[in-house]
Amino acid sequence: MNPRSREEDMTNAPATIHGRTPALMLGLATLGFAVNFWAWALLSPLGPRFKELLGLSAGQQALLVAVPVIVGSLGRIPVGALTDRFGGRVMFPIISAATIVPVLFIGVAGQTSLAALLIGGFFLGIGGTVFAVGVPFVNAWFPPHRRGLAVGVFGTGMGGTAISALTTVPLVRTGGAATPFVITAVVLAVYAVVAWLVLRDAPGRSVATQPLMERMAATLKLSITWQACVLYAVAFGGYVAFSVYLPAYLQTGYGLEQADAANRMAGFVVLAVLARPLGGWLSDRVGPVPVLTGVFVLIAVMAGVQALTPGLMPIGTIAFLTMAAALGAGSGATFALVAQVAPSDKVGTVTGLVGAAGGLGGFVPPLVMGFLYGQLGSYGLGLALLAVTAALTLALTVTVIRPVAVHRKTQQVGAR
Repeated sequence: MNPRSREEDMTNAPATIHGRTPALMLGLATLGFAVNFWAWALLSPLGPRFKELLGLSAGQQALLVAVPVIVGSLGRIPVGALTDRFGGRVMFPIISAATIVPVLFIGVAGQTSLAALLIGGFFLGIGGTVFAVGVPFVNAWFPPHRRGLAVGVFGTGMGGTAISALTTVPLVRTGGAATPFVITAVVLAVYAVVAWLVLRDAPGRSVATQPLMERMAATLKLSITWQACVLYAVAFGGYVAFSVYLPAYLQTGYGLEQADAANRMAGFVVLAVLARPLGGWLSDRVGPVPVLTGVFVLIAVMAGVQALTPGLMPIGTIAFLTMAAALGAGSGATFALVAQVAPSDKVGTVTGLVGAAGGLGGFVPPLVMGFLYGQLGSYGLGLALLAVTAALTLALTVTVIRPVAVHRKTQQVGAR
C-alpha cells in the first residue's frame, strides 16, 4: 500500500456530511442489500412449481435455481471494481434499477418456458452483485476500529433471501404468478430513487484511478485477496451450502417431515445471519484473526461430531446450531480482516473477488454430500471432509494470515 492510501485509511470519517450520518448510510446500504437479495432469490422458492408446470427434470430445476446465484457471484468481481471507481452512491441505484428489468420480465412474460426463465434468471443475477457495492461503501464511512461491526451489520442484509423464501409462494397463491415479481419491482424502484437522492459516498474516500484491468491484475497479486477468498469460501460457502442442503439432509438422514426440516433450516439461517455482526464486533475488539481461529476450531469440532451421525436431539441440533453461529461469525470476521488489511482504494475489487469465492463455495458441498450419500448411504464422510477443510483453514489462519494482520496492525499503530 502506498503511504497516501495508508494515511487515508487511518482518517476517521466525519460524524455528518450534509445531514448524512454514518449510521444512516449503513442503514440504507443494508436495506439495499436486503431488497436486492430478495429479488435475487425469487426463483428458488418457485422451483417446484416450475418443475410441475413445465415438466422440468431435477437437473433442469437445479440449473434454473443455480443460474442467478452463479451470475450474482461472478458478477461481484467487475461490480466491486466499478464501485472502487464510481462509489456506492452511483452503483446502488444502478444495480437496483437494472434488477427491475429481469424481475418484471419473469413476472409478466418469462414463466412460459425454461428458456425464458433461464434468460430472466441470468439477468436476475445482477441483484446478487450488490454485496460488492455495500462493503467498500460502508467501509469508507467508518474508522478502522468500527469497520468490523459496521460491515457485519451490513451483512445481515443477506436475510433478504429469507423474505423471498417466506413470501414468494404465498403471494403466488393469493395474487397470481406475477404478484411477487411486481411487488419486488416496485420496492426496487422506490429504493433506487431513495438511494439516488439520499446516499452519499464518504468524504475523502479513496478513488481508484487505475484502468479496470490494471487494477484487477494488481488486486490479484495481493496476498490478502487469495487468503480472504479461502476464508470466505469455507465460512460463507458453508452457510450457503447448509441453507440449501440442510432440509434434504434432515429429511433423508433423520426422516423428518418437509415442514419440520424447513423450519429447522430457517433457524439455522437466522442464527447465522445474527452471528455475522457479532463476528464483526468481536473482530473490532480482539482482532479478526483470533475470531477466525475460534470459528474454524468450532466448525472442525462440530462437523467431526456430526460425522459420527449422532441423534438429532440434543447432540445433532447443538452441532448444527453451533456451526451456524460459527459460519455467520466467520463471514463477518473475514470482511473485518479485508477492511483491516486491504488497500483502501481496492476494497471493492477485493470484496468482489472474495464475495464470488464465497458464493461459488456454496455449490461444492451439496454436490459432494449428494454424491457420497448416493455411493455410501451415509453423510458421515461428507461431514468429515468439512471437518478436515475447517482444520486446514485454521492452519492457514494461524500460520499465514496471522503475521500479515499483525504487520498491518503495527503499521496502523505507527501511523498514529
